Amino acid sequence: MDRFGIDEAGKGPALGPMIAACVRVPDESLLPEGIDDSKRIAPEKREGLARGLREDGRVAIGIAAVSPSRIDAPETDMNSLTVAAHAEAAQPVVERGADGICDAGDVDAGRFVRRVSEGLPEGVSLSGEHGADETHPIVGAASIVAKVERDRRVRALEAEYGEIGSGYPSDPLTRDFLREYVAEHGELPACARASWKTSEDALAAAEQGTLADF
Repeated sequence: MDRFGIDEAGKGPALGPMIAACVRVPDESLLPEGIDDSKRIAPEKREGLARGLREDGRVAIGIAAVSPSRIDAPETDMNSLTVAAHAEAAQPVVERGADGICDAGDVDAGRFVRRVSEGLPEGVSLSGEHGADETHPIVGAASIVAKVERDRRVRALEAEYGEIGSGYPSDPLTRDFLREYVAEHGELPACARASWKTSEDALAAAEQGTLADF
């Protein structure tokens, strides 16, 4: 029976998309050594593991990206978007009879699993746990693929905008980038999540600076 895992990366950053990944294998013994929660693996090793998964013809991988504009849409919320992303990543690679597990993105793991399952093909079995990427290698594999894809897209943003940092609100480089961009352009960059407080603070700082000029 095919086994699959689902996880996401980039739920919290103020810049760039959230990425969900699904990894499906006919046998978990096919997964490479060293898989763990992506946050506990050095970037170079993480990229090597993701490359190995992608190059193995026995491994199927699905990716879903949730853009900043979709995240900012007033009619949705991050829990619902995470549910949708997990289902969207899994849909192309899971079939009837497959058995999988996801890293639960809700305080109520059972509720999260039920919601994701609604978006999967009939006959697919899904369970979920908090911290599943640490205890289930198939979910760790999905975590790695999602993180490496998210990092790739952040590097693409750097090629467009220059230094933006990690994109996380705690990163001074990210906060400086947003403040400087808004000060120069009078608006947020398209890669920013406008509904995040970090973005709101950058807009407020620019407004205060404008008022101070009067």
